[in-house]
Order: sequence, then C-alpha cells, then structure tokens
Amino acid sequence: MAEADKEFKWVGTRTIRPDGVDKVTGHATFGADFTLPGMLIGKILRSPHAHARILSIDTAKAEAVPGVKSVVTSADFPEITKENAIKGESPPNYHDLSKNLMARDKVFYDGHAVAAVAATNRAAAEAAIALIKVEYEVLPHVIDVDEAMKPDAPVLHDDMFTAGVEPKPGNPSNVAKRISFSKGDIDEGFAAADIVVEESFTTKPVHQGYIEPHAVVANSAKDGQATIWCSSQGHFMVRQYCAHLLGRQIADIRVTPAEIGGGFGGKTNVYLEPVALLLSEKAGRPVKMTMSREDVFRGTGPTSGSSMTIKIGAKKDGRIVAASAVLNFQAGAFAGAPIQPGCMCCFAPYDIDNVESVGYDVVTNRPKAVAYRAPGAPISAYAAESTIDMVARKLGMDPLALRELNAAGQGTRTAHGPTFGVVGFKETLEAAKNHPHYKAPLGPNQGRGVASGFWFNVGGESTAAVSINEDGTVTVTSGAPDIGGSRASLVIMAAEILEIDVNKVRAIIADTSSIGFNRHTGGSRVTFALGMMVTEAARDVVQQLRQRAARIWDIDVEAVDWEEGEARPAGANAGEFPPLTLHDLASKTGAGGGPINARSYKNVQAPGPAFGTHICDVEVDPETGKVTILRYTALQDVGRAIHPSYVEGQIQGGVAQGVGWALNEEYIYGEDGRLQNPGFLDYRIPVASDLPMIDTVVIEVPNPTHPFGVRGVGEVPIVPPMAAVANAVEDAIGLRMTDLPMSPPRILDAIDRKG
Repeated sequence: MAEADKEFKWVGTRTIRPDGVDKVTGHATFGADFTLPGMLIGKILRSPHAHARILSIDTAKAEAVPGVKSVVTSADFPEITKENAIKGESPPNYHDLSKNLMARDKVFYDGHAVAAVAATNRAAAEAAIALIKVEYEVLPHVIDVDEAMKPDAPVLHDDMFTAGVEPKPGNPSNVAKRISFSKGDIDEGFAAADIVVEESFTTKPVHQGYIEPHAVVANSAKDGQATIWCSSQGHFMVRQYCAHLLGRQIADIRVTPAEIGGGFGGKTNVYLEPVALLLSEKAGRPVKMTMSREDVFRGTGPTSGSSMTIKIGAKKDGRIVAASAVLNFQAGAFAGAPIQPGCMCCFAPYDIDNVESVGYDVVTNRPKAVAYRAPGAPISAYAAESTIDMVARKLGMDPLALRELNAAGQGTRTAHGPTFGVVGFKETLEAAKNHPHYKAPLGPNQGRGVASGFWFNVGGESTAAVSINEDGTVTVTSGAPDIGGSRASLVIMAAEILEIDVNKVRAIIADTSSIGFNRHTGGSRVTFALGMMVTEAARDVVQQLRQRAARIWDIDVEAVDWEEGEARPAGANAGEFPPLTLHDLASKTGAGGGPINARSYKNVQAPGPAFGTHICDVEVDPETGKVTILRYTALQDVGRAIHPSYVEGQIQGGVAQGVGWALNEEYIYGEDGRLQNPGFLDYRIPVASDLPMIDTVVIEVPNPTHPFGVRGVGEVPIVPPMAAVANAVEDAIGLRMTDLPMSPPRILDAIDRKG
C-alpha cells in the first residue's frame, strides 16, 4: 500500500464515505421507509406444514373484512410450465421461482407463502390473513440431506429426475443433479500416496443475518406501467423476475433501489415484489409489504446445509498427490444449491495433480437455499481445510508449511478448468508465517488453527456513466446497489482518472429506467466490473476535454495534455496558453460542443481470483464446552485496495459471519418439520462481546486485467473461518470436531466421550 500511495493520489486513501453522513444521522432511506398516498399494507399467509397438499383455499371471509382491497393466491399468477420456465443465458428457473413465490398444488416447507392480502391498515390485513381457510393433506417430509437421498425418502417433486447421471434415472428422486470436476488420475494418485486421510463432515443451514428485513412498495398504474421501490442486491434482477413471473414487458416496470441494510447474497431473489405488484394491480392502489423477522427466517433462503466426505493422499515430505471430495448440499424445496462453486473452490488453493470433486444438489423440506457470500465455498473449504490440517498433524508438519509446499500459483491449472494467472496465495502464506500472531505463546486449554480459502470472483454485465456538471463537479452513475463500499471506490477511481479532488465527485445508483442493464451486486463483482466501466468512461471524458481545449486554442488534440484536472499545452511548441480547468471547460458547453459525458458498458471478464489465509486462537472451557475466540488475524490478497477501510471492513465482517457459522448458528427444526428458532433470540449470531478485534493484513498483488489492479474482496473472508476455528479447537482439546456448529453442548459431549 505504500507503493500505491506513491503511484496514485486517491487510490489507496481512506476518503469519507459518500453514504456515511446520511446513515449515521438516520436520513438514509431503506426499503421500509418509503410511503405513497393511499398506500395499502400487504401481509402474507404462510404454511404451518413442512410438506402438504393444498386441497382448497377459501378467501371469502378475508375479502369481506372492512378495509381489505385485494386478495391473491397462486391462481392469480400466470402458470409457468417447465417448457417455458428458462429464459436468457444465465436464467433462474421461473417454474420453480413461481412455485416458491406462492404455493400451488403443494406447500414444501414451513413458511411457504400460500396467500396474500392488502388492506387499508395492518390490523385489517392481519385479521384477513387469519380468516383465510386452507385445507391441507399433510404429507411425509424430509429435512436432512442424507435422509433425503435415501431410496425410501419422501419425494418432493414427482417430475424431478437426477440430471448429470447416465443412464437417465427411471424414478423421480430428491437428487436434482450430480456434477463433477476432475484432473489427472485419482486412483493412481492415491496409490502413490504414503499416507491417506479420510473424514466426513456436516454443516447446518445458516442465515445471512442481514439486519434489514425484506421490504417493498409497489404501484401498478391504470395504463399498465408499474413502479417498485425496494431493498435488494439488484433492482434490474427485481424488474426481470417480476416481468417474467407476472407475464409483463420489462419496459413496463421501473424499479428504484433503496439503501440496503445488509444482504450478503440473501437479497438476490424476489419474495415480496411480485406479490405486492399483483395486489396493487387488483386494488388499484400502491401496496407496501414488510417482512417480520419470523417471516425472514421461515420464508426466505438460508444457505445450504451439507454432508461431505474428503479424502487426501500425501507423500511423506508433505506433497499432496491426490484429493477427492463428495459433497451433498441441501437445496431446500427447489433445486439450486451452490454445489458447483462448492466443488470448484474445494481444492483450488492447491497445486495437486490428481483431483476429483463430486457434488449432489438435493431438495429437502426447507426454504429454498440462496446465495451467502462465496456461496458453497465456505462449506467445502471447512471440510477440505480441516482434512489438510489432519494431514499436517499425521505427518508432523507445520500446517502453514504444508500449505506453502502445495500452494497454487501462476500457471496452476485448476480441476474446474481455468489456469491461474497472477495470484497472491503464496504471499498470504508467507505473511501469515511471519506474522507475530503465529509465533505468540498459548496457554492452557488454548489452541491455534490456520486455514486458507479461495473465491474465483465474477464480472458480468455492467453499465456506468460519468457526467460533467456545469460547475465542473462530476456525477458517476451506476446501476448496482452499494453493499460494500462501491460508491466510494467508483468515486475514487473517477477522481484518479480525471485528476481532480475526490470531493468534487458524487456517485448515484440509478433506477432501471435511467441507466443501462447491470447484473446484480454479488460475487465480489462491482468494484472490479463497474470500476472498469467508470475508468473507461472517465478516460473518454478526459479525451473530450482535451478535444474541447484543442478547439478553443485551435491546436491539434495531441498537443493538449490533461494534468491535475486541467488542460495544458503539451509543450512549448504547442503554444503559450493559460490552463483550462475542468470548471472552465464545463461552463462553456453551449459554445464548446454540448454536454460532456460518457458511458461505458460491456460484459466484463477476467475478474482475477483471490485467496486468503486466516490464523485463529481459541480457548475452550472444559467445564462448559464454550469456545472463546482470543485472537484472529485475516490475511488476504486484495489485488489493490481502492479504499482500505472498506476492504478491512469486508474482511472483518466475513470473519465475524464465519465464526458464527462455526460456533453457534443453525436452523433447528422439530419432528413436525417446523422451524423452532425463527429470530435472533434463539438463532444466535455473534455480537461484539463474542469477538476480539479482528486484525487484517491487506496484501496487494495487483490483478493485471484491471486498470487499478482490483480483485473482488467480499467473498474470500468468509471461506477460511470455519476450518480455522475447527483446527484451533482440535489444537486446544485434542479432538476433531466434524459437525458444525461447534456449540458448547456438542463440544462438551465430545470432551465427555473422550473421558
């Protein structure tokens, strides 16, 4: 970062957050803050059963409640068949999405939406919901992933046949698909190994833990035009999904993004928006819907739970010669577990000749799984990095030394296909080995664990614009919600290219009718992809400014330089002219050729993968089983830290979530298939008192595919923590915990069984 300070004026500095003042003063507008005149309140009726056939729905009494203006069930939504369910290059399955949005013939989980009402006030809406009569035929259910894969398990979908296997299965099952990645010869690899370690692991579904519940205001006008205000990770996604689910033209829907109070992948789907739009259309008035915390837990997607087996073979010197994984991921009620990235990321940090990862996407009677920060990668990394630690212990090697010996680098070909370019994994290991934390002494009942993690990062469709205002200030317009500091990063990059004070640049997130299409915010893509677009647009603006100065001076454009925010003659032979500032040129747009602005758009590729290595110290109370995190250091190659404070915050946040996943968080279901802990009182995420100050080490190995060297930052930090904590726990108590969460009762039970 010291080198960055010399190379750049703004990149690498800790500028004031563009959204900071509004948020700390309470002026920022979130999803639930928006209101319209004549607005109705919408509420959803949810299934009390994990699996049941809907025999009838009677809404007559609900419709008669004073103040109720509209009621909808699945009968009001267009039916989407499997044949016309998939649209676009990277589509959702609209057949499944529609059935998840509002149950049709069956409910598939406790909390599945069955009907909705809109009324003039909350009390009337709740009274109406209570009067909707639904007759169910309760069916057997299955919650656990291993149980769901058994031949005699209750089958959720009669038309689901396992994809990716030959010959094609003759009977339906809960296994939606099988995928695999491999390289080399796995059998030869294990035959050549001096030691082989094999272990099985389980994890539970966990929630993303965003503080702001889902909220929307929708208004359908008489002419068919519709407007939506909502909190999401992608308002273009909301527009697209609503249009397809409701059978409308995309151009007839305009979506305006609100500020977002956390998402972490959990707000990349729609739950309320199409329902609110349909209620509004039927009522002829705007409708507002806000989930309760219980609604969020029962009706929206956590990430997958899993059952995994990892097998690793190594030579006596520590060289890993073979690695295999079998990953079973819960998809919830509809197919779509993050099994592919789980398989991709499992062994990606290591240069291993013989690798095989096999994954199964399995449906169960739970809410449909959705993304959660590096979806799939933390789960498989927990199992793989735990097993690597076991290999190190069996060989008597330092766990960092084992990772260094096998670390992937430039030129390493992954099992899932790509060959790495410039990457910084080895740098994270070297920094971890030399960090004071790794050499600090430990006390009784204390242990230290290390783990590494990988995320491939993504780019995708992106559009951004840079406009020069009449007074020389600058507006950067993008179409991706800011969930991790992207506005600050875009402002910094624009100021760097334009060579002006960063305080003269403002960033806005435009609605879907005011900027070209943008993929949703996720996969650590926005600072990379939109940063590239802003950089290209800003360079275009600089060229326009040089051209205007050249016209004013009547010289060739090549004779004009742009330096420190002003046009200057390139040399003495270009002529003697006083510099023209950005303000000077902006104030002459009428005579100088019109407005000054530029737009850049493309499907951005080559985002540059990222790696991290974490060190964790714990203390385990042998009397209670409680694990205390004593010290935590996260080291990560970030490519280039555009705004170091945001980068550090992303890393610290990922660690906090990973620690919660490791120690406490899980969905708990009763024998009846109903969720027993749908709230933060019983679903326990870490609070400040649970964690030490998380130390971050920002390592910069610039990504050559980006003008400022950016790599995505937000996914990697959540990948290593579960394994780092598990490895530390074993170091403390001499027991390998293979099931998450490692809650006090589970650890105490393991200690008691050890005697």
